[in-house]
Amino acid sequence: VLKNFTLEIEPGKKIALVGETGVGKSTISKLVPRFYDVNEGSILIDGIDIRDYDLYNLRRAIGTVQQDVFIFYGTIKENILYGKPDATFEEVVAAAKKAQIHDFIMELENGYDTITGERGVSLSGGQQQRISIARLFLKNPKILILDEATSSLDNITENLIQKSFEELSKNKTTIMIAHRLSTIRNADEIIVLGKDGIIERGKHQDLIKANGYYANLYNASL
Repeated sequence: VLKNFTLEIEPGKKIALVGETGVGKSTISKLVPRFYDVNEGSILIDGIDIRDYDLYNLRRAIGTVQQDVFIFYGTIKENILYGKPDATFEEVVAAAKKAQIHDFIMELENGYDTITGERGVSLSGGQQQRISIARLFLKNPKILILDEATSSLDNITENLIQKSFEELSKNKTTIMIAHRLSTIRNADEIIVLGKDGIIERGKHQDLIKANGYYANLYNASL
């Protein structure tokens, strides 16, 4: 799937991956936490091949938000605690506030003890997404992977979640994958992928000025 792909991300930087469907963006998001391994080449974290890390410790250092969020049957508090099972209730509340979901929870009759239903049936897509983000605030991983996490949401909900992402990604190494290019304008570097590897790379404004592939994608999305 990935050919001629070499990328170095400095600690704490925010990198965005864009490109047509099928060029390997989501594959990258699955390779970093070792949901499957590379056939050739390698992925290094702090200069060490990720296959040499203990798998539990590797995944503990990585937080992922995807379009399809899994909400377990149980209370909202239990669902947030999945990010850090031994956290205090105060830590859960602090995480929910950062994820822009606390006010909604407090409007519910049972607050944090509200039952979510099977796969979060009682919650909207945006509410489920913000609960998953609260899990990540609680987990506080060093590496974040955001894989088209807002692509199915309305603009108002997306703006709320983008605020959550901005807070969450502070001082964290972040890989963002998005079809809505408006959500990645503040990335430290945008990597444009094609079937033969990296086509373009740079900051949003520089790529717009270059008037190449990325500029065409961005203008088509307006």
